[in-house]
Amino acid sequence: MAVSSPRDKYSAVWLIFFMLGLGTLLPWNFFMTATMYFTSRLKDSSLVDSSANQTEAAGEHRSVLEAKFNNVMTLCAMLPLLLCTCLNSFLLSLVPQRVRVMGSLLVIMFVFIVTAIIVKIPMEPLPFFSVTMPLEQCCRAVCLFICWFVCLFVCLFVCLFVCLFVCLFVCLLTAFGAILQGSLFGMAGLLPASYTTPIMSGQGLAGSFAAFAMICAITSGSELRDAAFGYFITACAVIFLSALSYILLPKMEFFQFYQEKNRRQRSNEEPNSISLMNGESTDAADAADAAAEQPKQQNVSMMRIFKKIWLLALLVCFTFTVTIGTFPAITADTKSTLADGGSWELYFIPVSCFLLFNLCDWGGRSLTAVCMWPGKDSAILPVSIVCRVVFVPLFMLCNVQPRLHLPIFFHHDGFFIVFMILFAFSNGYLASLCMCYGPKNVLPHEAETAGSIMAFFLSLGLALGAAISFIFRALV
Repeated sequence: MAVSSPRDKYSAVWLIFFMLGLGTLLPWNFFMTATMYFTSRLKDSSLVDSSANQTEAAGEHRSVLEAKFNNVMTLCAMLPLLLCTCLNSFLLSLVPQRVRVMGSLLVIMFVFIVTAIIVKIPMEPLPFFSVTMPLEQCCRAVCLFICWFVCLFVCLFVCLFVCLFVCLFVCLLTAFGAILQGSLFGMAGLLPASYTTPIMSGQGLAGSFAAFAMICAITSGSELRDAAFGYFITACAVIFLSALSYILLPKMEFFQFYQEKNRRQRSNEEPNSISLMNGESTDAADAADAAAEQPKQQNVSMMRIFKKIWLLALLVCFTFTVTIGTFPAITADTKSTLADGGSWELYFIPVSCFLLFNLCDWGGRSLTAVCMWPGKDSAILPVSIVCRVVFVPLFMLCNVQPRLHLPIFFHHDGFFIVFMILFAFSNGYLASLCMCYGPKNVLPHEAETAGSIMAFFLSLGLALGAAISFIFRALV
């Protein structure tokens, strides 16, 4: 007789997954929305004539480090994210869930503390660039170091990450975020489909939270470095709360029920496979051969799961390729045509680019909690996702500066704002639909693996978008 699921009292498990989703993307979003702080520290004062207008000179004579910061930061974050999400599929069975999640959260918090300290340390542009990029990347790498140390594979990855350490700060946060993200989607795959939504929604709020913090810092009139110090410390507090939330998760009856259900399904499979081997094996040698075949069967199992969700995996990959290829590499360089030196010029990118994108993205992700249309088998879903590619030329034809090739077709700020609303909302809604449908397209005991596969293809889309953003920006 089937046991009915207990109720999620006070939506506690939903809220915990929301908080963990917030902690997953908050690091990346704080780094991305802190563009003004980072580029201010990368300015080359020798390029700016002291007798000329400071704003005009800075716009026309950007240093190489300043001009390429958005592209390099995105690429440095997304490549380790892809690598570590892939490795998380193997860590899933080798390293306990608690080690993966708590280890990632603690190291992310440590990296933000170090980042906040660096805010107060004077540095020349090149040393600052060389230290900042490695820090974010190193953080993610260390998480893998810890996990594989437990699994006795530490030597290989120590060598790998020591080689990368020269240019690895941005990557630290990404690697740990990758392991955290893959683990969360794997856990959510064991629960009802609606429990993937709070992770996606929390990730959407992370961007809104970071953008709002940046706008508050500008409004306060504080020095840029003081403001940056304040919201990097705020990020540490949020990550700490996420860690506390995860500690409470195993105590929830609702979560315990589905964990136990998954354990029972796995334990039921083991006797079946053993009896099958015993029935087919006539002696000890045959039994040994059958045991040797088990790893191959597990690999085939992952391929079988992928065959069930390959279309959804590719769709979520394409969604984020288009998004990250455009945002922020192109959108963050768009200039207001209405500001004319007023306060709107100061707030245009923080509000119209970062805050608007993250609020609409959050709205799209959250909408899947009440509406999941089109269905997973509908042709409308893939067509809608492919059609999003139209946003790439639309943003290119806005007032992106500096530009070399394309004319400006959409001069008014209103065009940029409308494009951003549609671009962000469609990203959040369609990506969340794919992530919700993926684990529910397989058998219940395969859901955790399916969730990790979907997380990998999400990361693949981010990495491809980061790489292609260089091409998109060069074409403008």
